[in-house]
Amino acid sequence: MTIKVLLADDQALLRSAFRVLVDSEADMEVVGEASDGAQAVEIARARGADVVLMDIRMPGTDGLAATRMITEDPQLADVRVVMLTTFEVDEYVVDSLRAGASGFLGKGAEPDELLAAIRIAAAGEALLSPVATKGLIARFLAQGDGNGESAYDASRLDALTVREREVLVQVGGGLSNDEIAARLEVSPLTVKTHVNRAMAKLGARDRAQLVVIAYETGLVRAGA
Repeated sequence: MTIKVLLADDQALLRSAFRVLVDSEADMEVVGEASDGAQAVEIARARGADVVLMDIRMPGTDGLAATRMITEDPQLADVRVVMLTTFEVDEYVVDSLRAGASGFLGKGAEPDELLAAIRIAAAGEALLSPVATKGLIARFLAQGDGNGESAYDASRLDALTVREREVLVQVGGGLSNDEIAARLEVSPLTVKTHVNRAMAKLGARDRAQLVVIAYETGLVRAGA
């Protein structure tokens, strides 16, 4: 199956470079380009994009607002958004994850990293390295909404089994299914099953939102 990619960035030169790279791959194609967030949402609806590479900062409707529009639209439920940022340590990244993005990638990433990110997002995985998760996401999400209260009802975790909670903790640490399997001494398929069940029970769009939930409920804490 060909992965349909939408490029959303106000820099035409960067979009052109991404298009050449993406279109060079047999399993993916660029289905559209957008210079602002509103245009990106329109094209995603019209052309059935699977993955949107979305710049956070754009004039007009920025990438954060556009991501919310995409993730809140039932017709775009299968669209995955990868945020593009100049710096990995960027508090807007946290806002984008809360908005439903599947993860983020630095604009200076190597070509192979960009292509891998598209495939990972299309598969429903999260683009969150352990370093980014612990160093960035933990620092901001652990602050909650600024009033000392969690932004997510921790009681909803009661729906999880003990093993699903254990897996969620590992997901919150930025570990892959293979890494979790090795740590818990189970098969990667078993881990995938637990992750999928946790997503269903918690109403998480994808793995990235599981990370958000893990921190906002206090199941995983900064520095842990």
